[in-house]
Amino acid sequence: MTEPQQAAMNTTTPALAGKTVLVTGSDGFIGSHLVERLVADGARVKAFCLYNSFGTTGWLEESETFKQAVRDGQAEVVLGDIRDPEHVLNAVEGADVVMHLAALIAIPYSYVAPRSYVETNISGTLNVLEAVRRHGTPRMVNTSTSEVYGTPDEVPITETHPLRGQSPYSATKIGADKMCESYALSFATPVTVLRPFNTFGPRQSARAVIPTVLGQMLAGAPQIRLGAVSPKRDFTFVTDTCDGFVKAAATDLAPGTTVQLGTGRTVSVGEVVDICKKVTGSDAEIVTDEERLRPDGSEVEILLSDPTRARDLLGWAPSVSLEDGLRETAEWLRPRADLDRAARYQR
Repeated sequence: MTEPQQAAMNTTTPALAGKTVLVTGSDGFIGSHLVERLVADGARVKAFCLYNSFGTTGWLEESETFKQAVRDGQAEVVLGDIRDPEHVLNAVEGADVVMHLAALIAIPYSYVAPRSYVETNISGTLNVLEAVRRHGTPRMVNTSTSEVYGTPDEVPITETHPLRGQSPYSATKIGADKMCESYALSFATPVTVLRPFNTFGPRQSARAVIPTVLGQMLAGAPQIRLGAVSPKRDFTFVTDTCDGFVKAAATDLAPGTTVQLGTGRTVSVGEVVDICKKVTGSDAEIVTDEERLRPDGSEVEILLSDPTRARDLLGWAPSVSLEDGLRETAEWLRPRADLDRAARYQR
């Protein structure tokens, strides 16, 4: 890219500047990063967070960017529950864009409490779709997941690959995707289904594999307890995933279009552990934790994206390598790492 081209990019007004954007799941891992990106782009943000008696806003509690935006009147907090249709309807009013990220995501918990996943992931998505339809909201982006493919028939995976509910969690995300499809076909609801592969980075749940490994290594744990290390994943750094959301919201796509976000590179959990050892200088031993193993027939062995559609439709491509992303995540975790935390990770 030439210097004049770079200068032009730096002076271009972001596509969502001045737009009112409702982000459900703003208190979560990806949601909080997305809110920060939108604020930086000049959008007016309504941060929909799960109501609780403490009035807390999850990861947004740590975001000085968001706090300043609230003080400046550029952002506001909306506490509620995605399962409440009336409240969701009120929250969507006035929004130019709705980015729907609120969901239950922990796969292991879906085996013991599947109904809660149905109520949150499917019914919650229905509530957002209906609110968008009633208000005539110009754009909705729904968050899917690469888990909807199950163990694929072939790789790399394209958006047309058959869907397989290989866990209760993935089944509910398939249900949510199909609700989006039905509203697009039945009502021409302007919804784009965005399907990120394995997003990682600062603020990710300690139950996810990368913070589990890095957190324990940084805390000096002599053993790292993991489930299966053979499954392969396509890891995308969180800022790249957020860039995909912004581009999807700013692109005029046919209702119901599905676009996946992935790097087109797959590595095994064991290979991720080896890179984490280099990043942290750890020589910890890997120990199999039976509680972290998925039930027989439920483990997804490989996820590898074909990023062609994201490139062609959105102009999106990842910019942060796995190695650089792991280093940045480790730096964020470093001051938070301690042996007590490492012990909790192993339970």
